[in-house]
Amino acid sequence: MQLRKMTYLLMAFTTSLTAIDSFAGGAVNAQPDADKSTVQLQEIRNATVKITYADTTFLIDPMLSKKGTYPGFENTYRSELRNPLVELPMSEDDVLNGVDAVIVTHTHLDHWDDAAQKLIPKDMPLFAQHQSDADIIRRQGFKNVRILDDRTEFGGVTLSKIGGQHGTDKMYATPMIAQLLGEAMGVVFQSPQHKTLYLAGDTIWRPEVDQALEQFKPEIIVLNAGYARISGFDNSIIMGKNDVLKASKLMPKSKVVAVHMDAINHMSLTCKELKQFVHANGIDSHVDIPQDGESLKF
Repeated sequence: MQLRKMTYLLMAFTTSLTAIDSFAGGAVNAQPDADKSTVQLQEIRNATVKITYADTTFLIDPMLSKKGTYPGFENTYRSELRNPLVELPMSEDDVLNGVDAVIVTHTHLDHWDDAAQKLIPKDMPLFAQHQSDADIIRRQGFKNVRILDDRTEFGGVTLSKIGGQHGTDKMYATPMIAQLLGEAMGVVFQSPQHKTLYLAGDTIWRPEVDQALEQFKPEIIVLNAGYARISGFDNSIIMGKNDVLKASKLMPKSKVVAVHMDAINHMSLTCKELKQFVHANGIDSHVDIPQDGESLKF
């Protein structure tokens, strides 16, 4: 790709190059399912989800802009379309209502946009993946930015940072692409009497994902499954339908929740297509594909 053609993508995909973080910690002692308190997950739009866990509500990767605010990501699939492709299913106030903290898995535009930066109170507790992202967010005026590490306690919830990789090894072998993709994290949520939830974030299937499944044995697995494509590469920078199938087979007692589809130009897998795939593979009871605004309880 020519450097001048990468300018917009570089701006939109602002992040830094540091090593993928390792993680530690282990599974909370399991309790009988009947004794576990409810976990609620609301799909807002795109990768933006609202998770209420142990009476604490987290807003994940807020992109709150109106439909068509931004040009499509240059040199990606369907770059002629403007982002986001759809409106929010509710008002911004409703999205922010009851939120106790925000988690930004990385600072790409489709996970942390101008509207979120404007609308979220500047004293809101906000978790970032590393110092570089924390510095970016602090420069945007936020006063209570924290770096999520291997085990962080907040509001009665243990948060564990999980590594990953936002694209293939071949993509990261190209310095310009590696810089654009940068890093992204996943997060495990744990609390006694609650089902363990693993939000994988913007990653392809990597050893870190296998390690998280083995170590934490999550009963709820949230995958960014839109199979986002960039020009010049055959594979995706996040997960897709085969990863949803793989997760359901590896963790047959867990529920897989698929998000991050339909709202951004470079997503190549739709909710409709994934539902058809899930049904064809007989895993309907293992997979939820929530519509924008829909809430799930576990």
